[in-house]
Amino acid sequence: MLSGELAELAGVTVRTLRHYHQIGVLPEPPRSAGGYRHYDVRHVVRLLRITRMTALGVPLAALPEVLDDPQATGRLLNELDRQAVAEIDRLTARRASIAALRRTGAPADLPPEASTWRSGPAAGTPADMARYEHDQLILAGLFLGPHSAAGFAALFGEAGGAPEASAALTARFYDLDADTPDAEIASLIDELVAQLEPVAARLAAVPALEPRAAALMDELSGQSLRPVQHRVLRRVQQQLAAAGSSPRT
Repeated sequence: MLSGELAELAGVTVRTLRHYHQIGVLPEPPRSAGGYRHYDVRHVVRLLRITRMTALGVPLAALPEVLDDPQATGRLLNELDRQAVAEIDRLTARRASIAALRRTGAPADLPPEASTWRSGPAAGTPADMARYEHDQLILAGLFLGPHSAAGFAALFGEAGGAPEASAALTARFYDLDADTPDAEIASLIDELVAQLEPVAARLAAVPALEPRAAALMDELSGQSLRPVQHRVLRRVQQQLAAAGSSPRT
């Protein structure tokens, strides 16, 4: 049979046949006087073995060794099974992440642990501050890594004070600008420190983050916030650190 017939029979393309010839896994028959390759049943069997192996995930580079060595095939199948288990675990985790995002309505680019605790900004949050909060969560997910679940639980678990009070403080922080009186700034710093102390204490139980985390978080704040907001945030962090319960970023 000709190459097109063989390819159709095995469910591959003629180009794939040529590639198999090039890498040496499928012997290339001599050409006829007319310049055509003619394949026989041995080529059919060999090609079917190749397609079966590749369907199992055997890499092409491993085919020359395993096609004619049962022991090598057994070892490779053990490795392929290990890889398949890891892939199943990865896909299962992906489905769980997708389910969490669909359930909460959170943006798909958030770490799944963050979406479990928070689906989006509070109502009335200015668009620039909503983006800042969103970017913070993405960075936190990167640096918390395997401790993301515990870290986000610490961040979004109930802190001291009623939710209304927390929302009011956040609104005051977002309203800060160059015209805000010094007395209001000082008062806000004190109230923010008092509110965040329980959060900082919970975060103390989470393994310390690498040094780049604090630098990148501060850079994000500097680029996203007004200068007075950035100064207030730094002052709050300094006071928490001085109290021995700073968030470990």
